[in-house]
Amino acid sequence: MGLFGAGLLFDTPAILYTNAIILLMFLLPLHWKERPGYYRVARWIFTIVNSIAVYMNLMDCVYFPFTGKRTTASVFSEFSNEGTGEMLKIFGGQFLSHWYLVLLAGLISWGLWKLFRPVPERVKRPAGLGRYYLLRILALVVAIPLCIGAIRGGFTKATRPITISNANQYVNRPAETGIVLNTPFSIFRTLKKTPFVVPDYMSDEEALALYTPLHQPADTAAFTPRNVVVLILESYSKQHIGFYNKTLRNGTYQGFTPFLDSLITAGAMTYKYSYANGRKSIEGMPSVLSSLPNFVEPLFLTPASLNAMSGLARELGENKGYATAFFHGAQNGSMGFQAFARATGFQQYYGRTEYNADHNFHGDDDFDGTWAIWDEEFFQFFAQRLGEMHEPFMTALFSASSHDPFTVPEKYKERFPKGERPLQQCIAYTDYALKRFFETSSHQPWYNNTLFVITADHVSQQIDPFYCTTLGNYCVPIIFYAPGDPTLHGYDEQQVVEQIDIMPTVLNYLHYDLPYIAFGRNMLGSNPEKGFALHWLPESSSYEYVSGDYALQFDGKTVTSAYAFRTDSTFSHNVLGTMPPATLNQMERQMKSVIQQYMQRMTTDRLTLQKNR
Repeated sequence: MGLFGAGLLFDTPAILYTNAIILLMFLLPLHWKERPGYYRVARWIFTIVNSIAVYMNLMDCVYFPFTGKRTTASVFSEFSNEGTGEMLKIFGGQFLSHWYLVLLAGLISWGLWKLFRPVPERVKRPAGLGRYYLLRILALVVAIPLCIGAIRGGFTKATRPITISNANQYVNRPAETGIVLNTPFSIFRTLKKTPFVVPDYMSDEEALALYTPLHQPADTAAFTPRNVVVLILESYSKQHIGFYNKTLRNGTYQGFTPFLDSLITAGAMTYKYSYANGRKSIEGMPSVLSSLPNFVEPLFLTPASLNAMSGLARELGENKGYATAFFHGAQNGSMGFQAFARATGFQQYYGRTEYNADHNFHGDDDFDGTWAIWDEEFFQFFAQRLGEMHEPFMTALFSASSHDPFTVPEKYKERFPKGERPLQQCIAYTDYALKRFFETSSHQPWYNNTLFVITADHVSQQIDPFYCTTLGNYCVPIIFYAPGDPTLHGYDEQQVVEQIDIMPTVLNYLHYDLPYIAFGRNMLGSNPEKGFALHWLPESSSYEYVSGDYALQFDGKTVTSAYAFRTDSTFSHNVLGTMPPATLNQMERQMKSVIQQYMQRMTTDRLTLQKNR
């Protein structure tokens, strides 16, 4: 799809949003529509609302060169502190400087007024009332799903309502999103999305002394061009993985991942205290691949989604010549993954479209009927494509089969255990698909020169009390497996790690020799006591910060509770009043430093080294 076609994709919902009242006025089966007065009111509404939409776009002709992106709803908060007089002075000056745009706006409004066809002064009452109402009700019934599909950007269940971040899917550079987007759409889709607010917890100097997302080369060792394969498994909570639950239920719990358990045992590196940064798929991808945490609102759904962003693909692809590709077996564009992959430097995207085009597989015969190609077949497609890429390569795959409605292929209905939750049979099926992927890959020449990273996007269907706490709802595996490097193995039962640590760990493992921006840290470093996890609790609109021996809950102003999470796994006792004051103070200051710097960088578009200057 070219830029023009992509523009229509975003223009259509903007037109429908803008003209929603007009559409209702003329689709509802009411005889008022035949009255001249009704048409006059409709004509005024049509002209006013569409003129406002046009004015928004024209104003961005002036504003865009300064911001580099379309105006969003955050503009209302940006200018909320300006006085009326000051605002009139600003706008007055701009009107005079850009008089030609003001003239164009007036001409367009006049054209809209003239183009609205007036109704004759005398209109006959329609004959055949039964036929009149039948046809108009039928038109309404047909129009409603068409409008909903157009606003969502598609008609399938896999399609999320498109938002401004989807524009990244159709352009080569973030600045080009302004070509396919329009300002009314950008404002409509960011209304009620809480903009990132920069707190004033401390001075910038103090915040940087406590924590910095700027990573400098860690050592002088030569860069090691290993392949990197990141596997993000849908809903793969630790709850369902046997290795992490050897003592659960008095040692009787087996889990649903025999292959993954054997892989860890055979020689992988993993962590007891490893956590996700979010609770949704669209929150997991930025954390895993770009070391961006999730606070307040999912990045995909905010104006900051148009910021320049880096990630493993960009750092290795642009700076080290890696071939990069992202794989997801759902409809191309689903969940906004393709847009995010493009925005963060992935050169190729392989989805359901590319799978169907490959004659070595069975196309939509392998479609699960709801979301995506079954994991077993798509993992094999993934392995085949890896064998065709030039080395070194960096790839990521997002699995799909362990997702609602939680079904497995008919031929496997009785093969895998069903468990206590519908999801668990799907977990077992994906584990089998993972086994087949590694069996196929192990015969490839690139295999022993590859670092595999395995994690989940988020948790799902927790059962046992430990996994149902606020912290338990973020327990996901983080596993590093390098078949050609026997030194990378072990089970770390001390340090606290999270998804945003994956990118810095991979780059440090490769001895990456360039600076970059990442909010995580190197899990394989020499200071395990510095590890932490910080995530947003949507149910209470607060943060949870985990470090050392404690988990703090913070409402943005005050620490409200604290738990000794290593010994009190169910968070039964609030120890805020008894924990050492020095420890509480240190943890609170570092947490505030991370939050403050994240908000600053999000609101000022400084998520890359180039923007950091």
